[in-house]
Amino acid sequence: MGIGGISIWELLIILVIVILLFGTKKLTNIGSDLGSAIKNFRSSMREGEQAAEQAEKSAIAADDKMKEEVIEGQVMRKETKSQI
Repeated sequence: MGIGGISIWELLIILVIVILLFGTKKLTNIGSDLGSAIKNFRSSMREGEQAAEQAEKSAIAADDKMKEEVIEGQVMRKETKSQI
């Protein structure tokens, strides 16, 4: 028994029918288009990850720079008089 109750022979018959309907050239084009789409998707994912890492590094560098530029001073609190 094959996938989902379909035997290997039934899968081969379906494959032959698909090849007869579309032809091998069209199936080759579809396969290459699908492969290039997956390749472009993976490269886009890598670029996105690299951009996120670079943004994180720049945010950390900005935080470090802010820590170095802290100016000490006196904090004054303004008190209000309340009527009771």
